[in-house]
Amino acid sequence: REPSNQTTHLSMAWHSSGSTNADLVANLCKNNLIKSPKVKEAMQNVDRKHYIGDSPKSAAYRDTPLSIGNNATISAPHMHAWCLELMELKSGNRVLDVGSGSGYLTACMAHIVGQEGHVYGVEHVPDLVKRSRSNIAIDRPDLKNWTIVEGDGRNGVSDYAPYDAIHVGAAASEVPRELLLQLHPDGGRLIIPVGKTEQALYMFVRNHENVQQHRITGVRYVPLTDLKSQLKITDQ
Repeated sequence: REPSNQTTHLSMAWHSSGSTNADLVANLCKNNLIKSPKVKEAMQNVDRKHYIGDSPKSAAYRDTPLSIGNNATISAPHMHAWCLELMELKSGNRVLDVGSGSGYLTACMAHIVGQEGHVYGVEHVPDLVKRSRSNIAIDRPDLKNWTIVEGDGRNGVSDYAPYDAIHVGAAASEVPRELLLQLHPDGGRLIIPVGKTEQALYMFVRNHENVQQHRITGVRYVPLTDLKSQLKITDQ
């Protein structure tokens, strides 16, 4: 299924907030942001309240990005839903989540790919690596098909490649070549926001040596940077 080249209208996204996780997912479905049963089931079974760091618990089910500390955010639920739909994950897939942050999307993807699949998260902030592992263990102790490693996600994680899908949770100034090389050559998908001041969400589909590019829509994400830049560490 090929996406439309036309920018999708997202005005209804901001009307998807709920008072519970079930409400949030129901509203995302009503506004046609969740379309497939597997994405609906995943987001119903991964409770966002466990992944929002020190943000107020009352904000857990708002359809808006939230701070999770370390100059990082958890994306708005409508963006999570959209990216999950674009990846078209299947049982048994191997997936990479770059900038896995709170671990929320890693858990959603692990739910979809099932025990025959595996999701690898890569995060360069040590505190987020530790907390995301704890978040998933608390929320979904039954999930065993995920691994979160510490590292620079711009380089991917070549040890476990190739991946059926790669998701990037921050905006790259340009598409990291390493990520394209780590896609499965037979239809691997990369979902990534690209740009500096003007950003857009793109999907790249690899077919052996050829890569198709699809612009999905304009977006606004935090930048995909090195660790020192993210934590605003200066050399003394």
